[in-house]
Amino acid sequence: MAIVAGLVSFVVAIAASAEPRSADTGTDAAFAKFVADLWPLAEARGVSRDTFDAAFKGVTFDPKTIARTTTQAEFVLPIWQYLAGAVYPSRIERGRAKAELERKWLIKAKIEYGVDPSVIMGIWGMETEYGAFEGSDNVIRALASLASVHYVGDYFRDELLSALVILEKGDISPKAMVGSWAGAMGQTQFMPSSFLAYAVDFDGGGRRDIWTDAADAIGSTANYLAKRWKQGLPWGFEVRLPADFKLSARDSTVPAAFETFAKRGVQRADGGAIPTSGEAQLLLPAGLRGPIFLVTSNFNAIRSYNNAVPYALGVALLGDAIMGAPALRTPWPTHDRQLAPAQIRELQASLKKLGYDVGAIDGKVGEILRAAVCAFQEKRGMTPDGYPTLALLKNLEGD
Repeated sequence: MAIVAGLVSFVVAIAASAEPRSADTGTDAAFAKFVADLWPLAEARGVSRDTFDAAFKGVTFDPKTIARTTTQAEFVLPIWQYLAGAVYPSRIERGRAKAELERKWLIKAKIEYGVDPSVIMGIWGMETEYGAFEGSDNVIRALASLASVHYVGDYFRDELLSALVILEKGDISPKAMVGSWAGAMGQTQFMPSSFLAYAVDFDGGGRRDIWTDAADAIGSTANYLAKRWKQGLPWGFEVRLPADFKLSARDSTVPAAFETFAKRGVQRADGGAIPTSGEAQLLLPAGLRGPIFLVTSNFNAIRSYNNAVPYALGVALLGDAIMGAPALRTPWPTHDRQLAPAQIRELQASLKKLGYDVGAIDGKVGEILRAAVCAFQEKRGMTPDGYPTLALLKNLEGD
């Protein structure tokens, strides 16, 4: 989950609808019992008693962490408002200066891992303003608070155990292990399990330091993306559809060859050539009235960092801007009336009643809901752009 327009981001996809237990799990006694019960699990992971005790010294339950689980900017803001808080002139300029300063490591990351520097810069800027705002929460306290109330099942308990393993290995001290309220750490906000799996000592400094070492943060991020990134393929680009384009639900759900879209009259908005090889699918985050994109599997690679379309689009557009790409050609429909959470829940319930998979009825517009809207629109003979509107809701109310 992203915090404050994406500056600090939760780097794995979790269930947006998950809720912490509301019983007396936040009491001092319950928290102390949780910590005590955790010790055998930590010991089984190779954590020493000294490391365990040092990690939890003075650590108490944090109710503020639990309160923050209900805010996710990617799902509650109109996409143009989210992107305005993600891609803006001063951040772009700082990104260009940082890219020049760390050019050596970006080139090395490209050579060793094949990941485009623009994407690394986009993630770095979105997550922590290039290391300026990494979060100040005690990671052990944050993870333990979430784990003790079983938020998202055992996920945070397992991340807490991974954090203890990091301390045991000596990459960081308990006092210096700070990050976001959800436990994401360092300049590009790795969860502890991702740190253990992907963090690298990129500059040979002797330890994996994603907190204060930009080279390690760059290399670790590239290593994380490498297994998902296809070299030579763009993340995507803005396109224009011809007036007679017959949009289908498959266009935004099933990848097709670039040449297939080109033959149907799809053109790049910047006038450039559409690639002759590779596959992509349409992305219409604001329907036909806003910017439209062709996105590839590399867009999904960005989403593996944070599984939200607005976040991934923010990373991609920020990275492109840092590397000199112009702004989007098509304006966002900022005067469109957005559905309120209660209306979105009503839309979800109506679609579910008709047999469509909408995921959780949570009042949030995510990929599952967009796919359901798209399928409904196509079945009813509407243009299947997947964009939930008041007119669509009223149409459903008539059923």
